[in-house]
Amino acid sequence: MFTAASLWIPFTVVAAAGQVARNAMQRQLTGPLGTWGATNIRFLFGFPFAVLFFAGVLAFTGDAMPSPTPAFWPWLLLGALCQIVATGLMLVAMNDRSFVVTTAYLKTEAIQTAIFGFVFLGDHLTTLKVIAILIATIGVVVTALRPGGEKGFADWRPTVIGLVSAAAFALSANGYRGAIITIGGASFVTAATYTLVFGLFVQTLILTIYLLARAPKVLSDILRLWKPSLLAGFMGAFASQFWFLAFALTAAANVRTLALVEVLFAQAVAYYSFKQPLSPRELFGIALIVVGVGLLVAA
Repeated sequence: MFTAASLWIPFTVVAAAGQVARNAMQRQLTGPLGTWGATNIRFLFGFPFAVLFFAGVLAFTGDAMPSPTPAFWPWLLLGALCQIVATGLMLVAMNDRSFVVTTAYLKTEAIQTAIFGFVFLGDHLTTLKVIAILIATIGVVVTALRPGGEKGFADWRPTVIGLVSAAAFALSANGYRGAIITIGGASFVTAATYTLVFGLFVQTLILTIYLLARAPKVLSDILRLWKPSLLAGFMGAFASQFWFLAFALTAAANVRTLALVEVLFAQAVAYYSFKQPLSPRELFGIALIVVGVGLLVAA
């Protein structure tokens, strides 16, 4: 039976679809804006939309402005800072010749999220869910690999970028979940959206100060490209809103494992838009992802 607690499932699917769209927009801006400029647009242009989301949530729910405990802020900073690091490393990887290998390591995020969630938040997973996470992770790694890509496994650079980026994403997810669940006296929607607003504020502030000090021209370039940046920022805030709603309802490991459906969305876009056929290896990987995600949802 579908219950309110199961809402994390559609929330995650919507967030994953939004993230695929945001990544495509962000990737196009990496060239003219550089790694950190492209990273900043999702925060700088996403923040105003998060504020609008929050105003709408307060009006709809009737909740008062939350008063978080002191524990909220360390969790928030962990989530916000780790996401900056993870996103920057991911964009660096996109321009690396060993991107395929880096992506394979990057997809260990779900496993690392489960470990960090258990250690820091006490999120317990059933044996079936652990098996589901492992199967889905293997599937996405198989799908990410390309013929000849195995040569890159001998290189330390893609290994470090992939594993560190995955760890940062995993810590970020658990940091945000930790922040959300410290907020009492408000609906989960309000707690999630409140966390999103302050998370994006911290990220915008830090990256903008960094760019002002190190690359002020990038900020002017961002303003010049405000139209595509605005759309990417909206999609980033939209996807994050649903990620946070999901984090409010279940362990981050569940969310990040189900999020692997974004691989299916990306493959569908490549197939229908660019007529890229699927190899037997990719079909096998997709099958594993479907099995893993199916087990997770059924568990």
